[in-house]
Amino acid sequence: MNHRFLVPVTALFATASLAPLHVAAQTLLAAEKRPAASKASSDGAWTKRTSDGQPDLQGVWSGATITPFERPVALGNKAFLTDEEAARMEEQARQNRVDRPPRDGDVGDYNKLWMDSGTKVVKTHQTSLVVEPPDGRVPLTKAAEAKRDYARAHESDSYEYMSVWDRCITRGVPAGMFPAGYNNAYQIIQTPGFVMIMSEMIHNARIIPVDGSPHPPANVRFWDGDSRGHWEGDTLVVDTTNYNNKGWIATSAATGRVKGVSQSEALHVVERFTRTDADTINYEVTIEDPNMYTRPWKVALPLARDDGYRIYEYACHEGNEAVELILKGGRAKDQAARADRE
Repeated sequence: MNHRFLVPVTALFATASLAPLHVAAQTLLAAEKRPAASKASSDGAWTKRTSDGQPDLQGVWSGATITPFERPVALGNKAFLTDEEAARMEEQARQNRVDRPPRDGDVGDYNKLWMDSGTKVVKTHQTSLVVEPPDGRVPLTKAAEAKRDYARAHESDSYEYMSVWDRCITRGVPAGMFPAGYNNAYQIIQTPGFVMIMSEMIHNARIIPVDGSPHPPANVRFWDGDSRGHWEGDTLVVDTTNYNNKGWIATSAATGRVKGVSQSEALHVVERFTRTDADTINYEVTIEDPNMYTRPWKVALPLARDDGYRIYEYACHEGNEAVELILKGGRAKDQAARADRE
């Protein structure tokens, strides 16, 4: 079960309680659009600064794209599309964006009205968001695949095997930055000593210290790990450790076979945010976990600024019956199996 209906429904029934938040966001964005404040130097480096002198990453950004997470095997080490190939891919995606009746016995899915996965490949024309290893494929260990497959086969046995997204806990870090079928927006706000990244999906506000403070002791563990940032020139580098072993590295179906791969306590994530112009942040993340991968791997994703995007509350728990119904279905199957044996 997913929650694709949530954004449009909240959009249609947004209450007055959202108005102050929207006004504040619009005030922030209006300030950012002042001509004198948004400029690039002659060498292309972004020069706008916050009040404390840091590169300004603030605004609402979108990661929506039709570029696949992993590179199709048939493309081998082909890292980039030509302009013509990109145009064909976008046209094919446009033609596929139509509603079709469900198959016999299928309850169906949400129609295209509710989807917002983007219409373009990434501006770099990468053939996949995974850029390392060279084949664009996540280097999973056999143990990681086996654990993922076991959970998929037993999700109706216990909530512990279900997606942490379906359970409305978190999309994860860095999973929350990976594109999904909808809700691909992020708002970044900076204050002295901190950077806040608010993800539209599950409405998670991630507060990242950039004051030089250390990670907590190793015995302190979190679903999303502990993130600490610092600046390397104009790049915000976020180092995340102290994960628990309960989350997933990827929670969206858009990540294909990587969805459901567990994170372990050895997981180490390094993200890099570099604003290159008024409308682009280059986001890169390197993921290392020797318990799950044979080597580190890397994702690169340009984030596009969208001042007109309105982020509404993602009310995940309200009306969410997925967990209950999945478990009920599992118990019904158990009962039917017992009846067959008798």
